[in-house]
Amino acid sequence: MAYEDLFRLSAHAVITEANNRVLLLKARSGDRGWDLPGGALGPGETPDTALRRQCLSTLGLTVAIRHMTGVYYHSRHNSHAFIYRCELLQPESIRLGDEHSEWRFFAVEDLAEAQRRRVEECLSYEGVVASACW
Repeated sequence: MAYEDLFRLSAHAVITEANNRVLLLKARSGDRGWDLPGGALGPGETPDTALRRQCLSTLGLTVAIRHMTGVYYHSRHNSHAFIYRCELLQPESIRLGDEHSEWRFFAVEDLAEAQRRRVEECLSYEGVVASACW
């Protein structure tokens, strides 16, 4: 990889309700898929700072970051995603930003394979940050 090559970084939150169902947001653009809250890091941002900013923008709420649980590489996007275990301080007050049309809690077994693996590794975190490539 050369110094001038384009490389992307993002940070995402695994937020669950009482029965470990996972919060996902439905995108208004792109593939209009369901994704974990979060998004791209801006210049000069650390992953946790970007995650707090992205969650405030997309959920209208502050998240409490508990710990980073994984770093995953996406070959299709030439990017790394930092995954954090988080809690919503006021989950009943979600107000979606313009980038998402819906929010919903999903059972872990209903998630797509890569997303399910990240979430399972997050929920079973025991002090060692996981990593993988896709």
